[in-house]
This record gives sequence, C-alpha cells and structure tokens, in this order.
Amino acid sequence: MNSTEQEISYTITNSYSTLNTFTADTKHVWFVCHGMGYLSRYFLKYFKELSAKDNYIIAPQAQSKYYITPKFTHVGAGWLTRENTQIDTQNVMTYFDAIFEREKISEAKQLIVLGYSQGVSVAMRYVAKRRIECSQLVLHSGGIPEELTPQDFNFFKGKAKLIYGTNDEYLNDKRMLLEHTKAKALFDNRLDVIPFEGVHEVNVKLIHSLV
Repeated sequence: MNSTEQEISYTITNSYSTLNTFTADTKHVWFVCHGMGYLSRYFLKYFKELSAKDNYIIAPQAQSKYYITPKFTHVGAGWLTRENTQIDTQNVMTYFDAIFEREKISEAKQLIVLGYSQGVSVAMRYVAKRRIECSQLVLHSGGIPEELTPQDFNFFKGKAKLIYGTNDEYLNDKRMLLEHTKAKALFDNRLDVIPFEGVHEVNVKLIHSLV
C-alpha cells in the first residue's frame, strides 16, 4: 500500500473545569492534570475538601476521549501516546497557553502544578517548555519524560514533590529507582520524595498536606 501521511492545522474547541472562585483572598492556584481514563470535572473531586476560600483549582481536559471498557458506558480521556507525540505535545502546550491566558494564571502568587499518572508528563513538559515559575511541581504516580534534562529546569526555584504508592502496580522497584534517579538529576536539592503505603491512586491526604 503506497500511502502518504499529511499534516494540517485547524482550530479546535476544548473544555476545562474549575473548582471554587478566584478572589483577592485566594492563596493557592492549582493547575492539575488528570491521569488516563479521567474527565477533568471528575478529577476535581480529589480537591473538593481544600479550603474554598484559599484554593482555586483549574483542571485541563485531555483532548482524546474514548469509551472505557468493559461496558463502554463511561467516558474517559488520555493525553498522549507514542503516535505523533511531538505534534500532540505541541497541541497540548497551545491549549494550556490558552487556559493560562484566560485564567491569568501568571498573576498567581502561589501556583501549584500537579500531574497525576499520565498527567505527570504533560505537566512537566509544560513547566519546562514555558518556564513556568510555580511554588510546587507535584509528580504524583507518573513517569518523567525521557527527553527532559537538568538544563530544562535551571530556571525553577520552587519545590518538586515526587509522590508514589509503595504498592503501585505500575511502578515496580526497578521503575521506581529509575524515576528517583531522573527526578534527582532534574531537581537535586529542590526535590522532596514522598512515598505512601498504597496502590496506584490519588492520595487526597498528601494533596491536602501540600498547603
């Protein structure tokens, strides 16, 4: 079969979800990237017990939606795959740019960027590529992109938090050692490693402890 793959640019519309209201009293703005199989509005449930007065949470929505097995009744979404990763990454970056501009996130005094599971990769790439100054970069139970180098985070003055469950079914000892090594190389003394006893799940208690 003699096929040729072409590229085309076009404008799309996507949603995102927020929790609470940004006011003069807001202390922390969160930009939280969900894992595979989530929708942003449901991912916000992990942040609902944070003080509504102090915290404003923004959850972008992964653009690739699909029906979840086995019954195909619920809808989830994912960020990136190994197919056309560079193009899709740029699309995600442009989408994040639009949210940052609309929400005026750059004006936030205390910005926390959090990625969970697959959301770790897009969160880290965005912070690195756009040189986002956040007080905390939270890497929760996900993989660090291979292409990122210490030079990508030379600007970063905040704290990186590596959070994972000790019984995470996707992170065996070898994989966890690799992620530790990569994180240490990227952030050095700006890194806090926070394991917890548990599986591949969002740890709400640890999220609350961040503020």
